[in-house]
Amino acid sequence: MWFLFVCDEEETELGRQQAPGSCPHCEGKVQAMDVERQWKFCFLPICFKIKRKYFCTLCARRLELNY
Repeated sequence: MWFLFVCDEEETELGRQQAPGSCPHCEGKVQAMDVERQWKFCFLPICFKIKRKYFCTLCARRLELNY
């Protein structure tokens, strides 16, 4: 008996824009990138999310918001 588990994750960039503030590591500019994630199981979409990621344009570090 064989089981075939087929999962796939697609990530596409929707857009970029300038974010307020500066990088705490190098004082570079911060950009916000909107990303669309879609998980598929056997070519059927399971989950669909849109998230915003922040990163520095000078040192290319990914930045996180801490509340």
